Amino acid sequence: MSPREAHAQRRLAEDEARIDGRYVGDRAAGRRTNQGLGEVFVEFWRHPSPYLLTTCLVAAVTGRVLAGPGSWWELAIPAGLVAVLPVVEWVVHVFILHWRPRRLAGLTLDPLLARKHRAHHADPRAIPLVFIPWQAQLWLAPTWTALAWLVTPTTTAMFTLLTAVYAIKSGYEWTHYLLHSDYRPRSAWYRKVWRNHRLHHYKSEHYWFTVTTAGTADRLFGTAPDPSTVPTSPTVQRLHDLEL
Repeated sequence: MSPREAHAQRRLAEDEARIDGRYVGDRAAGRRTNQGLGEVFVEFWRHPSPYLLTTCLVAAVTGRVLAGPGSWWELAIPAGLVAVLPVVEWVVHVFILHWRPRRLAGLTLDPLLARKHRAHHADPRAIPLVFIPWQAQLWLAPTWTALAWLVTPTTTAMFTLLTAVYAIKSGYEWTHYLLHSDYRPRSAWYRKVWRNHRLHHYKSEHYWFTVTTAGTADRLFGTAPDPSTVPTSPTVQRLHDLEL
């Protein structure tokens, strides 16, 4: 076993032990082994992304209220978005966040989201790197508004769509942050998601792409193998073997 694989296996074992409260390494070193939900909630609001998403969500809800009564069919909008969320997460993670820089007409195509995600893989414990970059939020907000206006037939439907989008994005941001915090998983669902994401960061970047679910889109697209059959990737914390 290579030193890198040994390190990854040790890290996974330590994280598993933290779930069950069996890990004593941090306590022996005088460091905290976990945080309460209240503590991680306070830390969450020390970063700009939650404020930007909340502002957009409040604006969308306000617009929806002011737009007046809508149609019953609009309930299908949030339901449909939730249903396809695992697939959307998988596609965004694979094709946008794990984008490999390319040269085109003398220019390097290396979007901010991909660059920030490579930094996130290099240091999964760095909380500021967990969040959607605020710079991206500034152009994503008008983009979502324009798309919602284009694809919906009424003003009420437009604001229903925007409300659902920002509610889902806020839930994603909170979940992803929680997975990288020192909060110990308690529910069975959260433990599965927590383990799934740990495998992606410490075992292999080529598998386990969903964030808010486990065994959904990854199973559909064949990226949820038995972890014991997957060798630790030498580039799991250095995507595409690129310098940051």
